[in-house]
Amino acid sequence: MLLLNIDHIPGREIEPLGIVKGSVVQCKSFGKDFMAGMKTFVGGEIEAYTAMLTEARQLATKRMVDEAEALGADAVLNIRYASASIMQGAAEITVYGTAVRYK
Repeated sequence: MLLLNIDHIPGREIEPLGIVKGSVVQCKSFGKDFMAGMKTFVGGEIEAYTAMLTEARQLATKRMVDEAEALGADAVLNIRYASASIMQGAAEITVYGTAVRYK
């Protein structure tokens, strides 16, 4: 599956199939959340949250790709990511794009 953040594939004629998306809400355990909170006193990257968001983006992307494959898509174009804080220590990651098939 080709994933691109552009609105066309150079040299290819495509047929749009529709919008596909993937979403996940993820949080850390209380222990890791507590330790991340302690990091705010000294500053720097909160690696546990970075890892959590990376994992969430990968899972959301997989869900979007699964939806595109179910439509028979060859690619997803114009991919966009969005995130939102749901509660302290939990974030929603959403990814969406246009599923297309080669003509």
